[in-house]
Amino acid sequence: MKKYFELIAPCHFGMEAVLKREILDLGYEISQVEDGRVTFLGDDEAICRANVFLRTAERVLLKAGSFHAESFEELFQNTKNIPWEDLIPRDGKFWVAKASSIKSKLFSPSDIQRIMKKAMVERMKQAYGLQTFPETGSSYPLRVFLYKDQVTAGIDTSGDSLHKRGYRTLSSKAPITETLAAALILLTPWKKDRILVDPFCGSGTFPIEAAMMAANMAPGMNRSFLAEDWGNLIPRKCWYQAVDEANDLVDLDIQVDIQGYDLDGEVVRAARANAEAAGVEKLIHFQQRPLSALSHPKKYGFLITNPPYGERIEEKENLPGLYREIGERFQALDSWSAYIITAYEDAEKYIGRKADKNRKIYNGMIKTYYYQFLGPKPPDRKRGQQ
Repeated sequence: MKKYFELIAPCHFGMEAVLKREILDLGYEISQVEDGRVTFLGDDEAICRANVFLRTAERVLLKAGSFHAESFEELFQNTKNIPWEDLIPRDGKFWVAKASSIKSKLFSPSDIQRIMKKAMVERMKQAYGLQTFPETGSSYPLRVFLYKDQVTAGIDTSGDSLHKRGYRTLSSKAPITETLAAALILLTPWKKDRILVDPFCGSGTFPIEAAMMAANMAPGMNRSFLAEDWGNLIPRKCWYQAVDEANDLVDLDIQVDIQGYDLDGEVVRAARANAEAAGVEKLIHFQQRPLSALSHPKKYGFLITNPPYGERIEEKENLPGLYREIGERFQALDSWSAYIITAYEDAEKYIGRKADKNRKIYNGMIKTYYYQFLGPKPPDRKRGQQ
């Protein structure tokens, strides 16, 4: 008999609409959208498919419960009221891995973690008739969010964050996470029949994520997940079926024009190695190349990039010249669009054009801006053929 759950998918702040669309495309019903997370309904197969297929989620949590608590006594009693025995077996290893609190009376993460663990133990003592728990079985780490005194508890099914696709063994300075790169690409109208160039490719994350999208390659198909060992909730066959589905959808015979450049040859070699680990090295052209050499004969391409921010003081003085050159090279690309994520607040000034759209995004703890310079749409090919 199928089990049905509420599942929570955290994501980068501001990327909720992108993640919502991904979840709907997988065929699941959305129950709530909040800042930084989307909640949806699904069965045991949904846990597997969400982990394997979602490009922009940070992880997938199985929602255990939600309640109001303004005191530690309320936190304890309401946590104890959750039927943990329905989710965690008697030998399960369980702990509160992370607690975050915003605008709530309870704000000490360590106290929240300690009290909730104690309440879980008390509940499971009664349910299983045990005084102590061996905790020798599978892991069931809990993640807890408090917002305006509303507590939401979810058990982590993913383990390592979903941005860890498994391909990025070599990283450059100031890398962008795979999940954020995927979300930023999905915010553009880019499709696999359009050119994509990243002139500051670093470890290759933008080109690799784009190539995986073009080849219909699921981001989680080559990694493992914590909940694979949850025999009490998810049959092993569900994981096999999700990976089989992902394998069946891959198409590496497509024709694409995806390019990544960097001034540093070592960085370019690292990007190639990462693309090879992802299985998309044949779909991307990486090259050691300066920004000054950026050009392309074709129209209607996309520049999607994460240029230097100038975190170090000695680098800041180079930024006006760098962003002026970005503007000049972009202007020379006929009918192209540019999507640039940067923490440099004078980017538009030196690029020489006001962005058509601008979105504030936190990349880790750094406040960045996603400047969107929109080029014209290409002519409708079907209409031209009629």
